[in-house]
Amino acid sequence: MGSQAIEAHRQGAEVYHGAALCAEKSVELLAETHMPLGLLPLGELEEVGYNRDTGFVWLRQRKPITHTFKQIGRQVSYATEVTAYVEDGRMKRMTGVKTKELLIWVTVSDMFHDKDDQSNITFKTPAGLGRTYPVEAFAKEDDPEGKPAAAANGKKVAVNGKARK
Repeated sequence: MGSQAIEAHRQGAEVYHGAALCAEKSVELLAETHMPLGLLPLGELEEVGYNRDTGFVWLRQRKPITHTFKQIGRQVSYATEVTAYVEDGRMKRMTGVKTKELLIWVTVSDMFHDKDDQSNITFKTPAGLGRTYPVEAFAKEDDPEGKPAAAANGKKVAVNGKARK
C-alpha cells in the first residue's frame, strides 16, 4: 500500500535521493513539524519525499531496521517504506512503523504532542490505544535534551548549521 500512496503523491512533491541528503532532509522535516529529532532513526535512506500540498511524506530505506529507544526500553521496527501525513506537532495515518509491546509487534499509526505541553509525545495504534512518553526519550544522539527542533513560539533554531524559523 505504501508504494501506491507514494506514487499517488509524487506529483508536485519534493523528492531527494542519496543517503546523506536524505538523512539531512528527514531531520529538517522533523524540525519543521516540531517533532523530536531522533524520532526516525532510519539508516541507509535512499529516498525522502514531501508533498507540501497534501502533507504526505515518505522515507525509503535499503532494508528494514529495528531501533531500541534505551531511555524507555522500547523496540521500534521501521519497514523499508515509512509514510505519514504530517502537520505541526503530529504525524498521522502512518505506515511502516511498529513497536514491540510485550511479545507482540503493534502498528503505530499516529504520533503527536500537545501544543501546550511539548514535554511528552503520544503514540497511538489504529485501534486508538496509546502510550505517552517523555520527548527526551527520542532525542537525536547529538541533541541530549530531545526537545523538538523549534518551539511553538516561533524562535529561530539551527538545523544542520543553518538558522531556521
